[in-house]
Amino acid sequence: MSKAAKISTQGIHHVSINVKDVDAAVAFYVGVLNLEVLDRPDLGFPGAWIQAGEQEIHLLGIDSGDPVKEQHFAFAVNDADEVHSALFNEGFAPSDIREIPGVCRQFFTHDPSGNMIEFNQRL
Repeated sequence: MSKAAKISTQGIHHVSINVKDVDAAVAFYVGVLNLEVLDRPDLGFPGAWIQAGEQEIHLLGIDSGDPVKEQHFAFAVNDADEVHSALFNEGFAPSDIREIPGVCRQFFTHDPSGNMIEFNQRL
């Protein structure tokens, strides 16, 4: 790797994920997780842009088959127990909460398209 070029980034702008059903995905991210839909230009394929804190999630209406098993993104949360209960009550099947001592409490679930999502409470 060349030391000549120094790249400077300001963080993650967005994460794009493929979804089987855009409406079902929006219902999950907006209806269950209380995120906000953003305006999206016509890109020639179905999709939605979702505001998640200072970042965005771009839902692409492209069914490319099963999502990669361990591929995921994580939401930072203040109370893992509260979010876990809310997801369970909405009919989702979150994993057990696991604590990584001194780091975080975390659990995982899947959106309606099978994309894995982590919920992470920093300690």
